[in-house]
This record gives sequence, structure tokens and C-alpha cells, in this order.
Amino acid sequence: MTDEPPMLVGSATVFVVSDIVASLAYYRDVLGFAVTFEYGTPLSYVCLCRDDVALHLLAAAGTKRLPGHGGLCVFVRDVDRLYAELTRRGARPVNQPQDRDYGMRDFDIVDADGNQVTFGMGIPGTE
Repeated sequence: MTDEPPMLVGSATVFVVSDIVASLAYYRDVLGFAVTFEYGTPLSYVCLCRDDVALHLLAAAGTKRLPGHGGLCVFVRDVDRLYAELTRRGARPVNQPQDRDYGMRDFDIVDADGNQVTFGMGIPGTE
């Protein structure tokens, strides 16, 4: 034992999805996440990562939680370049990058179940 307080060292958002195979393909092929772990036969849980962001998918059949109620905000270095990359890959954002009055430039993507990922960055000079 040490006198140091326990330290949080990471986190992962878990999205409940109705079709885990299709959702895995979307997050991998369209949003650019790498699959780092798959569990179950049939597949019921998937871990994905892109850079320092972890996202997990849980098949709705394996939980009482309903699909489509998840949300994740991902902070990026260049929101406009990411928007261009993701739309080239086939993503259909619900809006375009825009400066918001809360000091962020961001855009949103919603998956087939309604889980929302917001990608954004701080607007210089608004801190």
C-alpha cells in the first residue's frame, strides 16, 4: 500500500446496438476505429480504439439496456480534417462543423441505432 490516492487511468464508452456485426463494420470502416477485442459466439461484445479513444459495443440481445441511448464527445485536433475524412468514408453527419457559442467547433454523427458521437475542438481564444 502507498499513500497515493487511486488513479483513474482510462475509460470506454459502451454503446448498446441492435446489430453488432453491422455496427462493428460502421465504426471500423467508416469512422476508422480498429477492433481490439471481440467476444462471444455469436458475437456479443466488441472493443474498438482509435488513437486514445476507446469505444465498446454491446449487443442489445445480451442486456436489458435499450440500443441507441448512448452519447460520446471526442476531442480532436482538427475537426474540419476529420469531418472531411469521415464523409469521404461514407459517414453521414447530422450537421457540419460549426463554431458554437459554448466555445467549441464540432459536428455530430449518429449511428443506425441513434447513438451519437460528437467530434469537436476548442475554438482558439474562447477559453
